[in-house]
Amino acid sequence: MARDPYQELGVSRSANADEVRKAFRKLAKQHHPDANPGNKAAEERFKQVSAAFDIVGDEAKRKKFDAGEIDADGRETMRGGFGVGPGGPFGAGGGPRGGAYRSESFEGVDLGDILGEMFNRGGAPRGGGGAGGGFGGFSQRGADVRAKLEIDLEEAIAGGKKRIAFSDGRTIDVTIPKGAQEGQTLRLKGQGAPGRTAPGDAFIEISVKPHPVFKVEGDVLVMDLPVSVYDAVLGGKVEAPTPEGAVTLTVPKGSNSGARLRLKGRGLPNGQGKRGDLFARLVITLPETPDPELEAFAEAWRKDRAYKPRRRA
Repeated sequence: MARDPYQELGVSRSANADEVRKAFRKLAKQHHPDANPGNKAAEERFKQVSAAFDIVGDEAKRKKFDAGEIDADGRETMRGGFGVGPGGPFGAGGGPRGGAYRSESFEGVDLGDILGEMFNRGGAPRGGGGAGGGFGGFSQRGADVRAKLEIDLEEAIAGGKKRIAFSDGRTIDVTIPKGAQEGQTLRLKGQGAPGRTAPGDAFIEISVKPHPVFKVEGDVLVMDLPVSVYDAVLGGKVEAPTPEGAVTLTVPKGSNSGARLRLKGRGLPNGQGKRGDLFARLVITLPETPDPELEAFAEAWRKDRAYKPRRRA
């Protein structure tokens, strides 16, 4: 036979309905199997407080219990005090009211509401728990899902939207924040697997694709910028790509390959949202088609004004 339901809930016999409900909510949250996976003692305690609240939390049953018409198991009593009936609120089903731990309402208390408080605050319960999990067939908060999303470097800088498909056939639109970082994880609340109390979350890990022009060095971008021989010798204006589009750069007179021109604030955003710089590394480039005049000039110059390029140690 079950213990006195008032003792199980830790309330006095004169406790009002609000006090009884508060006591049950506190104990249910503390001992629910989904919050204590594998803990048989917590499982048994949850059964006990649920059975007790099934009596004391129901006004009609409480009156019958106080009058001695039913026992702590909810069975009608006979003269000798022996109970008869189907086995009380747990019966053969193993859970409150003869079934699994469903998201149902006792008198004025919704188990789904309690579980929502338990799992929506801090994510999945301790010890894991995914879709379809839980105690006695109870599916609590749905499982979190994870996926990787490849984006272009330009999308990482400017942000945007991308659609991603999951293995279960669902597709969702992901908003990429400005300044997204390689390895950054985006949390999409409620976009995970469904559950009875609440769906899980989706965690999207950002991966920035290698760029054909820009090399990433922290928050700095570096690119090779081909320049003609005459622009390198005489100086000139050249067009250079940036993540936002082409700009015009001034190549200083007498520039050598390897010299770097700085474009301030055209790199990648750092953790504080401030963008690094873009460096254009000059690469002096000869014409693709041989130029006889250039070759003749170089030959004469080599004879008359021989020089040796400076070598760096």
